[in-house]
Amino acid sequence: MNILVIGSGAREHTITWKLSQSPKVKELYAAPGNAGMAKIAHCLDIKDTDIEALLKAAKELKIDLTVVGPEAPLAVGVVDRFQAAGMPVFGPSKAAAEIEWSKVFSKDLIQRHGIPCARSAAFTDYKKAIEHIQKQKPPVVIKADGLAAGKGVIIAESIDEARQALTGMMQGKSFGAAGDRVVIEEYLAGREMSFFVFTDGKTVIPTVPACDYKRIFDGNKGPNTGGMGSYTPPPFFNSTLGNIIMKTIMEPTIMALADEGRLYKGTLYGGLMIMPNNVPKVIEFNARLGDPETQVVLPKLKTDLLDIMLAVVDNRLDKIKFEWRDEACVGVAMASGGYPGSYKTGFPISGLDDVDKDILIFHAGTKLGKNGEVLTNGGRILTVVAMGKDLAEAREKVYKNITRIHFEGCYYRKDIALFK
Repeated sequence: MNILVIGSGAREHTITWKLSQSPKVKELYAAPGNAGMAKIAHCLDIKDTDIEALLKAAKELKIDLTVVGPEAPLAVGVVDRFQAAGMPVFGPSKAAAEIEWSKVFSKDLIQRHGIPCARSAAFTDYKKAIEHIQKQKPPVVIKADGLAAGKGVIIAESIDEARQALTGMMQGKSFGAAGDRVVIEEYLAGREMSFFVFTDGKTVIPTVPACDYKRIFDGNKGPNTGGMGSYTPPPFFNSTLGNIIMKTIMEPTIMALADEGRLYKGTLYGGLMIMPNNVPKVIEFNARLGDPETQVVLPKLKTDLLDIMLAVVDNRLDKIKFEWRDEACVGVAMASGGYPGSYKTGFPISGLDDVDKDILIFHAGTKLGKNGEVLTNGGRILTVVAMGKDLAEAREKVYKNITRIHFEGCYYRKDIALFK
C-alpha cells in the first residue's frame, strides 16, 4: 500500500516510523515532512493545510490511506474533502474535530452530557470576562477558544496575572483569532495524565496512558509549550482507573458526539486530571495523537499500526487485538533557545549518529541543508526516546545519550520522569 502522512512534527515522524514497520506498506510519503521523515518517506513540499494540493498529490501517487497527524488540517476539513473524493483517510471530520478546535464547543458538549470536568464559563465580551475573573479564587485557568499550537492555556497564579493574560488574549491578540472567545475555568489540583483511544465511532479501544510536561522550565515553571517531554506508564495508573476513565469519559464522549450527528473516527486524546479521590476529570480533548506522548506510546505498540488505522476507516475496530510491550518509555524534547518565545533557526545539528543503537530520535523542527546536513527549523527540534525495564532505567538511557546531540542554543528539561 502507498501511505501519505500529513504533518511535519515529531508526532508525524513517530507515526511514519511505526507505519514503516508494517509489511503491508509499499511506499511512504509525508507532506511536508522533516529531515527525519525524509530518511523513511518521500517528502512532498505541500503545506499540511493546503487541502487541494494534498488531494491532488494523493490521487497522482495512488495513495491507499492518508493519515492526518496535526490538528490544523483537521480543523479546516481535510478529512471531509478526502472522503468526498473517495480517498480513504484516517482522522475525524471537521465537525467531530471541533472537540479540539473550539474549547467552547468542547466544554458545552461534555457539560451537557454530564462528563466530569472543571467548572467553566465562556466569554466573547472582554468586560464581562474581566468581571467574572474578579470573582474567582486563584489560580485561574484561561483558555483561548481556538487552536494555539498547544500554548493557548494560561494558569494565572493571581487575579492581576489573570487580568493581564485575558487582556493579552482578547485585546492584544496574543493567540490571534483563537483568543476572540475564551473559556475561564476552575483550577483542578491533582495528577495530570494523557489518555488516548482509537475509535471507529462505535468500538473504543485505549492505548497505554502517558504523562507529559507542558511548562518550559524544570519544576514545571515558566510558560506553556507544545510539550517538553513525556513518559509511560504513569506510576499511579492501574486497570481500575483505566476502566473508570473509559466508562465515565472516553466512551460517553464518543457517544455524545455520535448523538449529535458527529461520528468520531480516529484517535481521541483526553487530557485528564486525576483528583485526590481518584476521580478523573477532563481538562481538554484533542482530536489526534498527542505530541510528545506519541513518541513514547507508539514504540510500545506491538500490533501493526496500519492494521489499526485501516480497521478504523473500515468500521471494524472490534476485530483488532491490541498488544503492547511491557517496558517503560521516556522521551525528552530538545528545543531552540528562546522557545516558546522568539528563537533562531538554521543551526546544524551534530551527534545524531553518536547515540546508542536502542535510542530513538524523532525529528520535529528540522530540515535538510543544501549538502544534506540536518538543520534546526522550529521551536521544538527533536524528541530523544529510550525504553527500559522501568522508568528509572529508561530515563537514565535518555539523559546519557541526549548530551551527545548538540545545536546552537539547544535546551531541554532535566527533570522528565524524575520522581523525588
